[in-house]
Amino acid sequence: RCVQETGINAEYMGLIQMATGTSAIIFLDHKGKVIIKRDYRGDVSQNITERFQKKVLEVEEQFLTPVFTDAGLSYVWVKHNNIYIVAVSKGNPNVLMVLYFLQKLVEVLADYFGGLEDESIRDNFVVTYELLDEMMDNGYPQITEHKVLQEYIKTESHKLSKSDKVSDAQVPIAASNAVGWRPEGIKYGKNEIFLDVIEKLNLLASSNGTVLSCEILGTVKMNSLLSGMPELKLGLNDKNLFELTGRTSKGKLVEMEDIKFHQCVRLAKFEQDRTISFIPPDGKFELMSYRLNTVVKPLFWVECTLDSYTPVSYTHLRAHETSLHLVCRLLLEKKKKMQQQSLSMLEIEDKLD
Repeated sequence: RCVQETGINAEYMGLIQMATGTSAIIFLDHKGKVIIKRDYRGDVSQNITERFQKKVLEVEEQFLTPVFTDAGLSYVWVKHNNIYIVAVSKGNPNVLMVLYFLQKLVEVLADYFGGLEDESIRDNFVVTYELLDEMMDNGYPQITEHKVLQEYIKTESHKLSKSDKVSDAQVPIAASNAVGWRPEGIKYGKNEIFLDVIEKLNLLASSNGTVLSCEILGTVKMNSLLSGMPELKLGLNDKNLFELTGRTSKGKLVEMEDIKFHQCVRLAKFEQDRTISFIPPDGKFELMSYRLNTVVKPLFWVECTLDSYTPVSYTHLRAHETSLHLVCRLLLEKKKKMQQQSLSMLEIEDKLD
């Protein structure tokens, strides 16, 4: 259940059970002073912040690493604005899972406080501790969806209504349900879903115009306004899918690499028939990201040429001048030149006298 609530698929349960859980989460300011510390297991010493300062704050930026070990402890950290968020583990943790959790923690806190800085943490100690307790249990991630957390951890912007009694406040079903990213009971008068495919082209070319490397980085973003618990299926013009089913296509097929899915996607279903099957979260979310290695003709090409010009004559019009301005300027220059000549003649006469 812990794996399902976290959003990490069940295929990785074995890896998570083998890995060591997180012992403590620490928030530090830019000077290395502790803002908040949540100790989950009590198996790490109190001087871990001093070791972190020596390994990170007192080291040049080019030698920094987001993961390091020291005295049998593993440190995984991220920096956001002016704070450091450090996860300390005793032994060998699942580093990717911890990094993912820290990123989700940043997203949740930023959504709750309207931004994440040291002052926002100091001003919301109680809410921060509540979120740390709900998002991680005994060092293992639990609930990481901010929409689910907002149903029972309230702030000024997410608080219980006056009609709700404390005794009536219950933990939402999504917190203990396999679909931890979507609460039940969602209703819309008009069911709609929007999908945007955003692609960024990275292209490297030589001086003679030859394309050296080319890749497309894409993301699929959705906005779900659907009632209930809908199950959606999305098909792509995936080359592996057509090879798997033995079909042919007149259109162009793509071979996606480095695919990253939202936790709602059923990975087993995708590996089986390359179909993206999922129960979407409510509202806006990023369904997947991918990379394509394909040759693309440059969308535009810039060529630079250097031309030499002779000095501009004073008799030419300047950018802001009219013909009348030109005449006036030339007359003034002539008058100035004549005055300089007169002064020179007077100096010569004085010397002769």
